[in-house]
Amino acid sequence: MAAHSQEDPSLERHFKGHRDAVTCVDFSLNTKHLASGSMDSTLMIWHMKPQSRAYRFTGHKDAVTCVNFSPSGHLLASGSRDKTVRIWVPNVKGESTVFRAHTATVRSVHFCSDGQLLVTASDDKTVKVWSTHRQRFLFSLTQHINWVRCAKFSPDGRLIVSASDDKTVKLWDKTSRECVHSYCEHGGFVTYVDFHPSGTCIAAAGMDNTVKVWDTRTHRLVQHYQLHSAAVNALSFHPSGNYLITASSDSTLKILDLMEGRLLYTLHGHQGPATTVAFSRTGEYFASGGSDEQVMVWKSNFDTVDYGDMKARRPPPQASSAGTPPEMDLPVPPGRDRSLESVHSDAQEPISMPQTLTSTLEHIVGQLDVLTQTVSILEQRLTLTEDRLKQCLENQQLIMQRTPP
Repeated sequence: MAAHSQEDPSLERHFKGHRDAVTCVDFSLNTKHLASGSMDSTLMIWHMKPQSRAYRFTGHKDAVTCVNFSPSGHLLASGSRDKTVRIWVPNVKGESTVFRAHTATVRSVHFCSDGQLLVTASDDKTVKVWSTHRQRFLFSLTQHINWVRCAKFSPDGRLIVSASDDKTVKLWDKTSRECVHSYCEHGGFVTYVDFHPSGTCIAAAGMDNTVKVWDTRTHRLVQHYQLHSAAVNALSFHPSGNYLITASSDSTLKILDLMEGRLLYTLHGHQGPATTVAFSRTGEYFASGGSDEQVMVWKSNFDTVDYGDMKARRPPPQASSAGTPPEMDLPVPPGRDRSLESVHSDAQEPISMPQTLTSTLEHIVGQLDVLTQTVSILEQRLTLTEDRLKQCLENQQLIMQRTPP
């Protein structure tokens, strides 16, 4: 593992343009562009070059929930609460093609490493695989019994991992389309999952405030972190495989050293839940988004070496997280809306939040979690009712067929 540099992660850029909570972020291959999606139904493409204008893409009829650049960077996929997936050409025209992908909210879109396939996940409890260029449906994976929040291809494209509100993470063989293993250790809804760059591990984030890392060959739980005080909404592996970053409803981002199994940094930037986080393809930067409508770009300042010739190493086993790493208060620049232009961060005094307000916010987040669970239970009951009603109608038809005229 490369030696740590002395510099801490720093807030590099602050983008304002969304009019509602930011739900997703992703960097292009060359790190020249950053895409973000929002509850305001739009996508934004931000230029990493200072003072460059951003593009706003409109087309989705409801909240944009997920976004992913193709490996080449020539295409951008997005999913929405409007049940559709759009494939965009990320240029000034903002042209897109749309297809009705699911029968409920699309929660996740992800290209495979060669860009030929796209995997999507939805509240309709399915994971679907599509041909990218033909935008043709190929097959469904249907063993989840609740909303599927996330689905990702493995780096080699042979496996798919999915995370669901049924409290499981499932590993699928893409060729046989069979579920290889179900990981059931989460105590709540599983919000996000991704493969380690080596492909030998997966990390999953949960509503139970935890992050768990499993070996995909032995299926053993190798690391378990309980560091956040609220739901973990997203995570991202550093390309080296040595670090993992998490975003939580407790408003913080946390950087974990996977090789040592410990917390390195806690970053305070968002005012409210941090909803999404992603490393750039080189690991030099990471971006985060929050319910405060902000998109932030941070400079990693650690392990800044060329990973082109370096193979990612899987994290060693570790029982649980411990230690008291440095906490960093990195305040948000003033909320001046400079339309679509990039805004540099200004140095400020750290923002302290009154304890009563913090506890109130935590209570609200807790209540929202309860509300989400209630909605999920109601949806399950509705599905059961529909099934019973269907059975009753079928029975009635059978009785009518048997009854002589």
